[in-house]
Amino acid sequence: MAYLSDIEIAQNCVMKPIVDIVKSAGIDEETVELYGKYKAKIDFTKLKDKKRRGKLILVTAITPTPAGEGKTTTTIGLADGMKQIGKSVLVAIREPSLGPVFGVKGGAAGGGYAQVVPMEDINLHFTGDLHAIGAANNLLAAMLDNHIYQGNQLNINPKAITWRRCVDMNDRQLRLVVDGMGKKTNGVPRRDGFDITVASEIMAIFCLASSIEDLKERLSKIVVGYTYDDQPVTAGQLGAVGAMAALLKDALKPNLVQTLEGTPAFVHGGPFANIAHGCNSVIATDTALKLSDYVITEAGFGADLGAEKFLDIKCRMAGLKPNAVVMVATVRALKMHGGLAKDQLGVEDLVALEKGLPNLLRHVKNITSVYKLPCVVAVNRFPTDTDKEIELVIQKCKELGVNTVLSTVWAEGGKGALDLAREVVELCDKENDFTFSYDEKDSIENKIDTIVKRIYGGVGVSFTKEAKAEIDRLTRLGYDKLPVCVAKTQYSFSDNPTLLGAPEGFTVTVKKAKISAGAGFVVVQTGDIMTMPGLPKVPSALKIDVDENGKITGLF
Repeated sequence: MAYLSDIEIAQNCVMKPIVDIVKSAGIDEETVELYGKYKAKIDFTKLKDKKRRGKLILVTAITPTPAGEGKTTTTIGLADGMKQIGKSVLVAIREPSLGPVFGVKGGAAGGGYAQVVPMEDINLHFTGDLHAIGAANNLLAAMLDNHIYQGNQLNINPKAITWRRCVDMNDRQLRLVVDGMGKKTNGVPRRDGFDITVASEIMAIFCLASSIEDLKERLSKIVVGYTYDDQPVTAGQLGAVGAMAALLKDALKPNLVQTLEGTPAFVHGGPFANIAHGCNSVIATDTALKLSDYVITEAGFGADLGAEKFLDIKCRMAGLKPNAVVMVATVRALKMHGGLAKDQLGVEDLVALEKGLPNLLRHVKNITSVYKLPCVVAVNRFPTDTDKEIELVIQKCKELGVNTVLSTVWAEGGKGALDLAREVVELCDKENDFTFSYDEKDSIENKIDTIVKRIYGGVGVSFTKEAKAEIDRLTRLGYDKLPVCVAKTQYSFSDNPTLLGAPEGFTVTVKKAKISAGAGFVVVQTGDIMTMPGLPKVPSALKIDVDENGKITGLF
């Protein structure tokens, strides 16, 4: 059977004018700024007196395969399903980065018959938010180097600069550069580097800020480097805050689009979850909670990354309390965790499938036992899954007390999520004792150790000399009471991507640490995780084209 591609499905959709979506979401027209016929930004400042009324549902997933397990697809399909059963619902998800769009993983607009549209716009330039974030990041870098060139009144040590430039592209060539070369007027030569925009602290600040005032306060706290006497230097000291905020002013307003079925959707902010905190903006989530009875959001990669950071960082900072969690699982990922080769995942294998189930069960246990939240497993069905495989997953989960629902949103849209929607509504009506996985007042080392033991299932943490020295410095400077954001492989509970399933007995090695004072957390890097990805041997960019009529092809 031939299937339409995601872009073909999206291009066949007859979209409603965004003004109709605005009305259906109960948004006053005076708060709307149109970006063409099918996109709009919402002036959240005009809703500041509204109170949150909605119930918050987090969609997360098991440890994924490289192609992902369909969190965003499930999020969108679930929203359409809830709309079909008569609920007032809004979606709040992240904006795609151009890195994965042109790389291997694809975009972040859903798939099949559970997508947000206009898909091409959302996956490419959209409303320019990521460009604004990159511009603000690089303005700060330019002002930092210019300050040193113009006399260095703040006594900044060029060898102790921690702020890097960024670009929203997978470009390994830029991971480490030497700049300021040539004539004296070209600046002070130094080692430098680029991160992908979605890993920038500006992105994290953008997604955690609650207002323009909060944004400016956070920007002022950014640590860009250290002086010769080892004191932190901030963006506020460089006088960069006002100009950076001006670049971000319009981007800070949430973007409103629609699903294929006309459900209103906020798509706003896009930090990666393996190298950043992996959640859409607080402003978009807060705005959605003011406008609807149910808000469905997602957090990147597996629950050990995205969900942990959503719960321990975003919810802690924004005062959010989730009402339910949906754990997305796929037969193919479970077979991979059961030892099946990646090129064999489309072949029925009940033995490998059963061996892989502990990965799912550990994720579910973390949600229900550590965070004390109600959870349902959504088995995201792929065309290659057999009935026997689906039945085995549901049976084994039920034996262990895990409620499981089949989701066919990729093929059927909202209709494929009706059972899931009803289950989620029931879960949201239950009281829960949501708690965080660690106490932020604990030491940096103990917080990391707690995450490794309670969430990952490891036995402890080791620190390189470089990481230990930086953690000691951050503790001395008073940053030790902040939450931690662990940069880790998305392919394993451990820091080793080859340790699949639910590994035990492993130790996580922290190689580096740095302060993201504006975002309000300490970042620790483990394994071989990098803040600037590279393109694969055969990037998706090779398939993308546009014809003389402006029609884009090859975009998934």
